[in-house]
Amino acid sequence: MNKVKLYTIGFTKKNAEKFFTTLKSNKITKLIDIRLNNVSQLAGFAKRDDLIFFLKEICQINYKHILGFAPTEEILNGYKKQEITWESYVSRFSNLLEERKIENILTRNELDNACLLCSESTAEQCHRRLVAEYLKKKLGDIEIRHL
Repeated sequence: MNKVKLYTIGFTKKNAEKFFTTLKSNKITKLIDIRLNNVSQLAGFAKRDDLIFFLKEICQINYKHILGFAPTEEILNGYKKQEITWESYVSRFSNLLEERKIENILTRNELDNACLLCSESTAEQCHRRLVAEYLKKKLGDIEIRHL
């Protein structure tokens, strides 16, 4: 069984040139949008319809939105409003991933050279890291690289 390469990226604090160049230079084949809200005006170039166009035209990258990889509004807002701690967020979101059995949503092949997209600039306190680590735990030999 070959090692799957799974990438993650956030668009915040990146301009479009850096974002698309990073994806292209890492030979990403599919961008998996795991945001709860991917149509916000605040997303700039990463707003869903614009992003789909840019990915195809600039990088020849396919786009897929998987809401099952996103937190619930309750969990996300609880953390954003500081009603729950990061540790509580991790616990609740991890339980949600387990309940949803997200390891059954995509095959290992579909994850290879794919990139999980969220808004946070770094992966440390972002659900994309938690999703990637969960998939690695459940599916085995996955190399995670945060861009």
